[in-house]
Amino acid sequence: MKPSPAPAAPEPTDPPATTTAEAGDAGTTGADRSPPPSTSSSSPSSRVTLRSDLRASIPDGLIALAVTAAVFALLYARIKAKTSSTVTVMPFMADAGGFWMYFLSQAFGWAALLWAWTTVVLGLLLSGPRPARLPLSAQRLERLHRTTSLNTIALIIAHALFFAAELVRHDTSGWFSRLWTAFVESFVPGGYDSGTGQIAIPVGQAALYLAIPLGLLFYVRHRIGPKTWRVLHRFVIVVYVLSVWHTLLYGTNVWYDGWFRTSVWLLQLPIAALLLARLLRPARRSERLSGPGAGTGSRAVWGLRLGGRLMVAGVVVALLAVIVSGRDGGRTVPPADTTSTHNHN
Repeated sequence: MKPSPAPAAPEPTDPPATTTAEAGDAGTTGADRSPPPSTSSSSPSSRVTLRSDLRASIPDGLIALAVTAAVFALLYARIKAKTSSTVTVMPFMADAGGFWMYFLSQAFGWAALLWAWTTVVLGLLLSGPRPARLPLSAQRLERLHRTTSLNTIALIIAHALFFAAELVRHDTSGWFSRLWTAFVESFVPGGYDSGTGQIAIPVGQAALYLAIPLGLLFYVRHRIGPKTWRVLHRFVIVVYVLSVWHTLLYGTNVWYDGWFRTSVWLLQLPIAALLLARLLRPARRSERLSGPGAGTGSRAVWGLRLGGRLMVAGVVVALLAVIVSGRDGGRTVPPADTTSTHNHN
């Protein structure tokens, strides 16, 4: 039985990676604010570039690697002690040393989801109503937002590559066949045909394939136009949703109901609340919800904006219901003495 992948992300975000500068946001737009001098200056030495952000992302990347290593150590220890739900889902993976690449893939996946969460939260803080006091200036928060975005993409890619490497390692056919099978199952939608993975893997792949262009479009925004970039950038929130969906659907660490799975739901509440605040108090006057006949927007646009606000408000209510009730959509924990191999059906 093939091991199931850990959460991807955007995914991601986020999946999913995103950036804000000049008129940017995380899934929405925060124009009408004066951009920080470092992002709006026409001076070549001060203009934000991918190269400069890659250099600036090194400290954040080192922290991400340290977090990944810590998560890997925790996962490995739990597998060795047979206290991980992964062993319950797939008993044959109790051999921690034999499946270390899979557990490293899981660790990268969890780190990617955490970095995607941070990226989206920073973007919404920058584009929506801001708290009276922030620990860092808007300019430094914006750069941190961009660097976490780039590192989220790197973590998602590492997550997918180590999952593919695990498939190659345990395949007994020839090298070409191994590589081709691992590529198809890891990166081609529909290529993974095992139970829940038929849905969960394409969801994670969608987060990955959307996160990369949406995260990097910021650096060519002057060529595609700021308006086009803002419209495309709003889909970052879709990447993040796909990443969380993939996690809850297929992550063996959150396969069963319980406090850990509920905690993943709980972490979505700040994002939903910030997004709702962003929609209720948009920075751009053209996005404010007045009467259906007011302003220059059509009734259809007004209806879409009202519907979006109601939908996000409904998400907030649903999240609160899940957290309070504990009904988080997980599977019932099987008996501790199960010896059957889970087939993910």
